[in-house]
Amino acid sequence: MGNRILVVDDAAFMRMMIKDILTKNGFEVVGEASDGAQAVEKYKELKPDLVTMDITMPEKDGISALKEIKADDPNARIIMCSAMGQQSMVIDAIQAGAKDFIVKPFQPDRVIEAISKTLA
Repeated sequence: MGNRILVVDDAAFMRMMIKDILTKNGFEVVGEASDGAQAVEKYKELKPDLVTMDITMPEKDGISALKEIKADDPNARIIMCSAMGQQSMVIDAIQAGAKDFIVKPFQPDRVIEAISKTLA
């Protein structure tokens, strides 16, 4: 079962929260990135089974990183993380190839449901 996950968020606290939820549920967090540019590099290097990607980040936002990763690997599985009120960005992300999205603050059940469904 593929469960190697790359966690991308500019807030270390948010990465820690997601990592905590994932590891408690048997997923392996293989890497972290704090912006979209790092996410693209780490994706190429680590070849994770799934990426959780924040939408708003410095350097390169999540949607740009999503498009770049999908161009490189059309089979990439990416779940976007967004704050409330970013509906239009979430729609952009889904159109760009995101598999699902989770809303902050994270509900552990929803995070696991989205990831399990995407990896199935």
